[in-house]
Amino acid sequence: MKRAVAAAGPLAPAALLTAIAFVLPLAWLLRLSLDRSSGGGMLVDAVTAANYLRFLGDGFYLGVLWRSTWMAALASALTLLLSYPLALFLARTRSRWRGFLAVLTIAPLLVSSVVRTFGWMVILGDQGWVNGLLRLVSLTAAPLRLMNNMLGVLIGLTEVMMPVMTLALIAGFARLDPTLEEAARSLGAPPRKVLLRVTLPLSMPGVLLGSLVTFVLSISSFVTPKLLGGGRVAVLATSIYEEALETLNWPFAAAISVVLVAVFGVALMLYERAMRRWMI
Repeated sequence: MKRAVAAAGPLAPAALLTAIAFVLPLAWLLRLSLDRSSGGGMLVDAVTAANYLRFLGDGFYLGVLWRSTWMAALASALTLLLSYPLALFLARTRSRWRGFLAVLTIAPLLVSSVVRTFGWMVILGDQGWVNGLLRLVSLTAAPLRLMNNMLGVLIGLTEVMMPVMTLALIAGFARLDPTLEEAARSLGAPPRKVLLRVTLPLSMPGVLLGSLVTFVLSISSFVTPKLLGGGRVAVLATSIYEEALETLNWPFAAAISVVLVAVFGVALMLYERAMRRWMI
């Protein structure tokens, strides 16, 4: 017993901080979601599941949940597809510019996602660089719709999440033994098979971690869907904002937030199951 208490002692400050910063706010959010709103921001103290029944019984909000989920999943897949070659190059290169290139890759994290999203609005707008270039080379007469839709949101999310995914992948590559790839090449395996049969499976922990983090950040993203979606792409984060600050229905906004946390939990369970499978 004394040993257990002594071992738990150093963990007490972290446990207390977690309880104050995460558990208590989440418990308050859950309790708020069980209240009712009487309109105008007024709360009726009650314990009811009406807000959850409204969410689950309304096709619009179920559509928002589905749209948010597949948007985050697709953004994670696109980010992984673009980040994997970059991370592999940074992990394997012996160039003297390696440090500079690594800093350049994660440098976008130093810029607010709001600023980066505004930059994409300039690039993807009807008078932006992309449409201007297409008209310049006579590929299109009318501007393409690259904003105010899901396409623009996915482009913005992919770019915003690439540094995060790249860092996770580099960490995964650091645990990969290069002698295994050398052994495969010495046995006559072509580069493509070495990548698919050796490098990719061994880097799966980094792939899964990066995908989890990217999925969670994407499905909870507000700025990029709000700005690049132009108010036409309803996701969970924008719905929470509208219910909390526009209609002033705080209990329903809290219920949507709890649903979002539940999605996080499902994603975490899938991640742990996949990790157990790949670690066997």
